[in-house]
Amino acid sequence: MLTVIQIVGGIALLVVGGEALVRGSVAVAQRLNLSPLFIGIALVGFGSSMPEFMTSLRAALLDAPGITVGNVVGSNITNILLIAGLAAAVVPIKTDPDAFRRDASVLVIATLIGAAVVLAGGVGRIAGLLMITLLLSYLGFTFVSERQTTTKASELHVAEAEALTLSRPVGLPLSLLITGLGFGALLVGANLLVGGAVTVARGVGMSETVIGVTLVAFGTSMPEFAVTAVAAFRRQSDVAIGNVIGSNIFNLLGVLGFTAVIRPIAVPAEVAQIDLWVMIIVTAALIAFSLSGWRLSRREGALLMGGYAVYVAARLVI
Repeated sequence: MLTVIQIVGGIALLVVGGEALVRGSVAVAQRLNLSPLFIGIALVGFGSSMPEFMTSLRAALLDAPGITVGNVVGSNITNILLIAGLAAAVVPIKTDPDAFRRDASVLVIATLIGAAVVLAGGVGRIAGLLMITLLLSYLGFTFVSERQTTTKASELHVAEAEALTLSRPVGLPLSLLITGLGFGALLVGANLLVGGAVTVARGVGMSETVIGVTLVAFGTSMPEFAVTAVAAFRRQSDVAIGNVIGSNIFNLLGVLGFTAVIRPIAVPAEVAQIDLWVMIIVTAALIAFSLSGWRLSRREGALLMGGYAVYVAARLVI
């Protein structure tokens, strides 16, 4: 019972902390007169992946590579099957061809790089630095290209920033306080979730990888789930799908990259045998669905959500 409370408490702190960190960071950036485009591209992307980063880093420091890598791969699977599926099931998602081609192309590259390091059996510091460099290059290129002209993509990034703006303006000191409290909640939440997950894995004789791609990945995706649910019910599903694609890019290049620089990661063979291929298949499915008529329909959303239930059930059995 104490372990269950620990895990639930950890997930709750990740949700609250992630929300506070992103909204506080956005408020700080606004007070510093940073552009909404920069906020939408950089801060929202980094902030939405902080729960995954803090959790994977904590797991790496505890020498639990199954949770470290499983969290990233499982989060990407969860983002596509559960979160994008939910958004499309509520409101069919229209995609902007130009923006989707660019971001989907980067997602494919990030997925292939993630697959390469997983199949290689580990992520070292040099590989981590290369992944971070690629991520920063993508962000820089996106910002420069969208700053030069107003496009649907730039409007989407601005909308992402607006969606995460505090309900009422606050001063810089309070914005910094909210950001700091959010970061602290993420630290504590990641520690509780990883500790509880390791205890569960050892107690029931289940591999840490299975716990990582299911329980931990679900927990770290909850902040993204909350943002997506609100966007979908507000009929802002284009923001939701943008968050999913951006989050998956950040997870593969940023979370794995920064974690590996701090602590090189050994990849369990189980991830390479099962979960990596599921991530590749569902990424391809999301792109294929979105390209068909440049929209993600309710039926396709329901299919994705059904796929998530099948995947989780299968991983708990296999």
